[in-house]
This record gives sequence, C-alpha cells and structure tokens, in this order.
Amino acid sequence: MDVVTQAMETTKNYRIILSTAYLPNVQYFTKLLHGTVALEQHENYLKQTYRNRCEILTANGVMSLSIPVKHCAPKIKIRDVRIDYTDDWQKIHRRTIISAYGSSPFFEYYADDLLPFYEKKEEFLFDFNRNLLNTLLELTSIRADICLSGSYTHDYDRDYRTSINPKTKLNDPCFTVVPYYQVFGSKFAFQPNLSILDLLCSEGNNTYSILKQSTVNGER
Repeated sequence: MDVVTQAMETTKNYRIILSTAYLPNVQYFTKLLHGTVALEQHENYLKQTYRNRCEILTANGVMSLSIPVKHCAPKIKIRDVRIDYTDDWQKIHRRTIISAYGSSPFFEYYADDLLPFYEKKEEFLFDFNRNLLNTLLELTSIRADICLSGSYTHDYDRDYRTSINPKTKLNDPCFTVVPYYQVFGSKFAFQPNLSILDLLCSEGNNTYSILKQSTVNGER
C-alpha cells in the first residue's frame, strides 16, 4: 500500500516536514512516528545530503552509499532530479548491503522486499526514495499519514529539511540515541544514527520499540 499520498492543499495538521531521503537514518524514522508528516517535493536539490545518500555499518566501519544523479541545473526541484545509471551503482549497493547485513539476525526476512529495488530502474530519485520509504514503513510497522508538500513554505512547527544532514552535528532535543545490537559490535564501538536498514536487520520486530524509545519531548 502506498502510504505517501498525493500533494496536499494545506499544511494544516502536518506539524513536521522532512526532505526525501535514501534509506533514511534512525533519527528520520522517529519523526515518522508522529503520524502526520509532510514530505518536501518542491525544495531545490542539495548535494552531499541524505537525499541520495545513506550510511551503513560494514566490516570496515561506517560506509556511505550514494545514488548518482544526472547533472543538475541550478535550482532544480528535488522532484525533477533524475538518477544516473551510467555506472552500475545498484550492483555495488546490493553487493555492499548483502556483505554488511547478510549474516545479521533478520536480513533474510527482509531481503525479498528490499533487494528488488536494486534491479528495477526508477527514473527519478524522489520516486525511488518514495517507493523505498513505503516498503520500509511496512517493514517497521509504522502507520504514518504522509503527504507530499503542495508548495515550498515554512508553515511547520518542526522543520527537519536541513537539520537531518550528514554535515550537521546531531543536536535534536526530540531524539535520543538508544544503543542496540549491531552486526560488527564486537569490532567497533556502537555507531549511532545509521540507516534504518542497520536497525531493522539487527533488531527485526524490535525496531519499532527502539524507535519509540528514541523519541522524546512528546513527538510521538
């Protein structure tokens, strides 16, 4: 079922707004527990952000996986950014994910839902992320009312479009890091706020509970 609905006419009742993201991190998913969230589709594309990048834990430590996009004209809307398939990034991401989480406790339960995303070629980054988000919401048992933004505005109580950023130090009063089992936990200290994929493959059905524990200050 497609949980992300069509563009809304008003921001009423949508207190939180998020940017699109590739395999979003734990912090991002705690915002989805609020239930009513807007997803920005009218902002300009920004480089080196989670919009086309995620972080996972591998045998060599934290690794970034990025979806290449075609050359973007200045001020192109995120909704219009096309994925670049010149290099076989899907094969690389698929292989890296299997190498990182193939031996995790729950990977086998989710592989059939997630791996097909690395076989079909979606034209637009926003659509790829949106479809993947729908699947992840189902796998994490999150029931969220998510609507696409009708225009670019600042009419939100909590705006995470720029604050959830790989270049920004984690400083979110509504989010607390809750440690959980990680596949390479015996090799590395706990690595916080990785892609939801890390939490899902490591904790399975306990993912939802950990997300709730990670949410503070009434943002549930």
